[in-house]
Amino acid sequence: MQVKSRADAQRRADQIQSFRAELEMIEQENVLTLKESDRSAVARYHDDLIAKLSSAFDIDSSKREKQLSLGMKIASFLGALGLAASVFFLFYQFWGRFSTHIQVAILVAAPLIGLAATIFASHREKTAYFAKLFGLVTFACFVLNISMIGQIFNITPSANAFLVWAVFAFVLAYASDARLLLAAGIICIASYLSARTGTWSGCYWLHFGERPENFFPAALLLFLVPLLPHHRYHGFAAIYRVFAMLLFFIPVLILSNWGKISHLHFSPESIEAGYQIAGFVFSAAAIWLGIKRGWPEVVNTGNAFFTILLYTKFYDWWWDWMPKYLFFLLVGLTAILILLIFKRLRYSGSENVREVSA
Repeated sequence: MQVKSRADAQRRADQIQSFRAELEMIEQENVLTLKESDRSAVARYHDDLIAKLSSAFDIDSSKREKQLSLGMKIASFLGALGLAASVFFLFYQFWGRFSTHIQVAILVAAPLIGLAATIFASHREKTAYFAKLFGLVTFACFVLNISMIGQIFNITPSANAFLVWAVFAFVLAYASDARLLLAAGIICIASYLSARTGTWSGCYWLHFGERPENFFPAALLLFLVPLLPHHRYHGFAAIYRVFAMLLFFIPVLILSNWGKISHLHFSPESIEAGYQIAGFVFSAAAIWLGIKRGWPEVVNTGNAFFTILLYTKFYDWWWDWMPKYLFFLLVGLTAILILLIFKRLRYSGSENVREVSA
């Protein structure tokens, strides 16, 4: 197994711990007993490998270290929120006492200093906890920077601010390997693309959320981004796919119930019926694609929206005239049916794996 990132190193260390636990159980049940020389050789190899991985990537080699790492992640996140809020309120409390030149200098210097601190921490620290903390604070400073400069010079609000924020968030996310910053960048770029789509259709950019179809181009683009290699950045591809599906299925869910806010020039009933069909087809396709490509986040998201769409239709069809006990009985039976279908798919997948292994 070629180790290219901290996530790969952590998976390898977890495999070693699982192998040791399984070997111990096998020997306790007298299935296999290794010679002492073989046991020592394997143990030395694993110890040396864990030491090398720990030195190169600072992985968690024990359960205790994993628990401490989780606490460090939580502390890093809370620290970033606290520092960002502190900077925000500090600016607003003393802002009026500064001249315009000093205000502009502070606004320009704050994100630059934060960016330098983020890059420095990312190179000095293997776990990147402080890099992520500095990155979140830097992004908050940069958002405040653009907003305050716009107010100082009375600049007309524009969707381009989302693009600038998105680029800066992506730079920080990839520099510090921070998934939260990646999510912030995705939200900003999705807002920019949706606003641009709205202006192309003739509406003012601030009203882009009034037409859910404005989010479809952003959803398509974000779903295609993980086709580029992201092996060094653990979890980035999954975040892109989840946000892409949310940007697609939430508008579909809205339009399947309120067709009159669509760009399409058809009757609201026809639009709602079309999006209902599209929702079922694409959510089922997402489940199939996720299973085929081994993307659990796609399977789970597709399954969630398929279920929501199904129960929404149940409510439309039966809630008003059907006795409530019978309605919830049908809901329960449908859930059992879905459970049996997924159990069958799981069993079929296991059979295929066993046939390939044989």
